Amino acid sequence: MATRLDVDHRCHYTNQPTDKDEVERRLRLVLNRYQVTNMIKKLLVTLLCSLGVFCLRAQPEPEKSSAGATSKVEKNPPAFDLKNMDKSIKPQDDFYLYANGTWLKNTPIPPEESRWGSFNQLIEKNNDALKVVAEKAAKTTADPKSNPEVQKVGDYYASGMNEQEIDADKAKPLADEFKQIDAIKDRGDVLKEIAHLHNIGVGAFFGFTSGQDDKNSTMVIAQAFQGGLGMPDRDYYTKEDDASKKLREQYVAHVTKMLTLLGEPADAAAAHAKTVMTLETSLATASRTRVERRDPQKNYNKMTQAELQQLMPDWKWADYFKAINLVEPGDVNVGQPDFFKAANGVFANTSLDDWKTYLRWQLIHEAAPELSSDFVNENFNFFGSTLTGTKQLKPRWKRVVTSTDGALGEALGKLYVADYFPPESKARMLELVNNLKAALADRIKTLEWMDEPTKQEALKKLAAFAVKIGYPDKWRDYSLLKIDRGPYVLNAMRADTFEIDRELKKIGKPVDRSEWGMSPPTVNAYYNPNMNEIVFPAGILQPPFFNPNADDAINYGGIGAVIGHEMTHGFDDQGRQFDAEGNLKDWWSAESAAKFKERSGAIVKQYSEYEPLKGLHINGELTQGENIADLGGVKIAYAAFQKANAGKPQDKIDGFTPDQRFFLGWAQVWRANIRDEALKLRLNTDPHSPTHYRCNGPLSDSVEFQKAFNLPDSCQMVRPADKRVTIW
Repeated sequence: MATRLDVDHRCHYTNQPTDKDEVERRLRLVLNRYQVTNMIKKLLVTLLCSLGVFCLRAQPEPEKSSAGATSKVEKNPPAFDLKNMDKSIKPQDDFYLYANGTWLKNTPIPPEESRWGSFNQLIEKNNDALKVVAEKAAKTTADPKSNPEVQKVGDYYASGMNEQEIDADKAKPLADEFKQIDAIKDRGDVLKEIAHLHNIGVGAFFGFTSGQDDKNSTMVIAQAFQGGLGMPDRDYYTKEDDASKKLREQYVAHVTKMLTLLGEPADAAAAHAKTVMTLETSLATASRTRVERRDPQKNYNKMTQAELQQLMPDWKWADYFKAINLVEPGDVNVGQPDFFKAANGVFANTSLDDWKTYLRWQLIHEAAPELSSDFVNENFNFFGSTLTGTKQLKPRWKRVVTSTDGALGEALGKLYVADYFPPESKARMLELVNNLKAALADRIKTLEWMDEPTKQEALKKLAAFAVKIGYPDKWRDYSLLKIDRGPYVLNAMRADTFEIDRELKKIGKPVDRSEWGMSPPTVNAYYNPNMNEIVFPAGILQPPFFNPNADDAINYGGIGAVIGHEMTHGFDDQGRQFDAEGNLKDWWSAESAAKFKERSGAIVKQYSEYEPLKGLHINGELTQGENIADLGGVKIAYAAFQKANAGKPQDKIDGFTPDQRFFLGWAQVWRANIRDEALKLRLNTDPHSPTHYRCNGPLSDSVEFQKAFNLPDSCQMVRPADKRVTIW
């Protein structure tokens, strides 16, 4: 219930992980008041009224971890810092290392991180801002009726920071939940318990939620999809290489340890861990791969309730709907029918004792981050250290701020933007978006591979793009959500229940197009094809993406490429299948579609050749949408920059022309060091390519980049003319 991978088509800009322990939606605005270029002056005028208070405020240093290390963040970095470059490397050999090499050499990964780069530094700045907001709320005695955001944020944060009480309680707050699992007497009870766990945010057995009808984007329907796994992906259960086998052994050991923390004897816990692995493997084997789930047509299988019942004859769907309080379920989109066929057999043939074991594990697995330190540490040992190579747990306040954002994103976000993002800032961002839309329209009109009828439909879709900037116009109402200073895990559980209930109540109703899929402090952006919208939270609208101290070139290479990236998602291998209204509909001529597939196939081939770790290549099929968006984003942003820069002085800055600085601005966004374990995880699960290749890949296809740095045709950073890819 907690994940929506198969019904949520939103395409994100960053390659930050999306689970709640990894996704950190936080940044603060740090802008200096110096003379700037013409492009930035309008934005500075709108920003200064709020930035004055913030910039004058003393900012807290990052809290030290238990081992005494800190995540160092430069408070006021220059627009582009020459000290980060490694000029011993030629731009024609490796532009990423040329632009960032010295920074990469001199910047170790903090022990609490699996990766450290420009995104992480931005997030760290936001950590401090949200900490100030949350601590202020926690110290305020607020009336839940007159000031609900302050009360709920303050109480949630305070409950999470009450480490002494959390450690004393261990798993006691969940005692009633475990009693309910132990009381299972028949298969009907198993169904009801799975439904109950879904209601409190535990994704046992399969996933169920609401979402737009892909072929009727004005309406919300029920959505069922594969799930029920503890490890990040089905491939971890199915691959037979030595590394995968070893990881499965480590996972079983982890489950064993977690069950012993619940009080099980070691021998029983070890046996039960093997039971969990067996059941989850049966679900994994029936699951589609991530590449297979990229096809929205195959994920659209709308069924009546009678058809759904026929698909799973031993699972009483009417009882399930009743248990999750869904009165009028209507038709249901079943993302992966073969999974549910297999799941029916798992449900019917698994013993009641094995179901109890699996459901206890799923509950403790979901709740671990909000429980006592022994659960938190063991959870980190596998999902942090083993899977990503992270050396050290993040300080409690960072983890609690992340959880607060996940539970109360728009309540925390409302407090955040009041201090750090004025409404006037939207105006300048909208101007930039319009510049990029015009540039993309120009490119569509001149595409040599697309016929005229398809161009007209593409232009129609582009013109219909909705744009959301900064924060929602209408804030979410949390009045029915109870948050207090009692057990942290119960606050998190009630927040999940509130969100799940909110989602289920949408079923059968018209779509609310004012809703956001990210909270305002999020360091990310996205395109949603069902909404045909591009969304830029306040969190990403600052350096290195946007910097008022920078010249136009740096900003177009940063925030301009972000805008172009999200626009291009509307026309990538997935997004292109949705029309201007957000419906899954083929609006392409057969000839233009064939030519697109020829070019997208070339992107797949290009990135599949990259080998970030010895023997491990990028999955070009999995990453093709993001690679298409990166390539399109750079090209569209460059075109918009050329139009904005036309007729202006072409003076060099720091020895670089405006065109060169555009590409340096792009490169600095992607600088990052990453642990090998984390890179392996991302190569298996992340639809984004590693940052080195997100930088160099699009540039190697760019004739504009080659011209800007006067690179020879035969060099490493220039792909041969017959292999060079241009789509948008």
